[in-house]
Amino acid sequence: MISNLKDKVLIGQQEQARSALQLLNDLAIPGLALFVTDDKRKIVGSVTDGDIRRALLAGAGMETILAEIANKKFRFLSEGKNDNLLLESFRKLNIRFVPVLNEEHFLTSLIDLEKVRGILPVEALLMAGGKGERLRPLTENLPKPLLKVGEMPIIERNIERLASYSVQRFHISLGYLGDKIESFLGDGSKYHSKIDYIREDVPMGTIGALKLAKGIEKDVVLIMNSDLLTNIDFADFYNYFESSDADMVMATVPYHVDVPYAVIETDDGQVVTSFTEKPRYTYYSNAGIYLLKKKLIDLIPDGQKFDATDLMELVIAKKLKLKSFPIVGYWLDIGRMEDYNKAQEDIKHIKF
Repeated sequence: MISNLKDKVLIGQQEQARSALQLLNDLAIPGLALFVTDDKRKIVGSVTDGDIRRALLAGAGMETILAEIANKKFRFLSEGKNDNLLLESFRKLNIRFVPVLNEEHFLTSLIDLEKVRGILPVEALLMAGGKGERLRPLTENLPKPLLKVGEMPIIERNIERLASYSVQRFHISLGYLGDKIESFLGDGSKYHSKIDYIREDVPMGTIGALKLAKGIEKDVVLIMNSDLLTNIDFADFYNYFESSDADMVMATVPYHVDVPYAVIETDDGQVVTSFTEKPRYTYYSNAGIYLLKKKLIDLIPDGQKFDATDLMELVIAKKLKLKSFPIVGYWLDIGRMEDYNKAQEDIKHIKF
């Protein structure tokens, strides 16, 4: 979520300390800094009430111009630099508002770290076309993505969480009762985002609708089932995708198999070489969340059902790089009534 304060926090370097204090007082937002501009509106420094207070203690007056008070070594993020580690360092310094500057040092946006968890330079596709037949009668007149978990529909919860990682454009694939989803979510403006809708005239599988998405501009796309309840750290997920130089990354969840008996191992002569009492085996399953390079869309066929597993098989066959990202937090696929009931209880205790 990018702050809408961008145009309110600029102040000219010839303005006096008094004017800056008055503006900070009028805005009345904890942790706010003003960004000092030259006569071309380029950012040349920042000023907080603390900066002004220290200047006054050092002998400045209320009429002192901001050019003499501004912090010239202020911290900022360069436009197009999606450095989540840098944002975390700002957070540890108790910096709340981070300016994003372009190469000419003009302010392009303002990040509120109380609302923004990280930066994902992606577009997101949420799959919301399923009928939710295993959740009947709840889904007889309501699409599964609009079922509430706690006080909020599950799809809205996922949109808000992705928006908190600065995702600003969503593509939502609709099928069963899709008009109700579009009516509820609208154009995305209430989430400070833009939502485009894809209508599946026939079921397109778990990733086929990506071929129908129009005007994807980002080089990376995040695909996610809309009915998942998870607190996956999307910044870690993206950082892993980028650092591993993968073409596609699949989020995974552990699946444990407990054997209730001792398991033995034998050699070719059936001589027992070892045994393990009631072992647990851990496997990793597909979590329904993916990051992939935009170029992979070309591998998806037109006008036919195509699943994410089909795409992964093609990625492997073409010797492209497919990686796995284990989710260490909470994950639940709300597909059955018992899952839905579990989600209602879990939402009270899990930190999202």
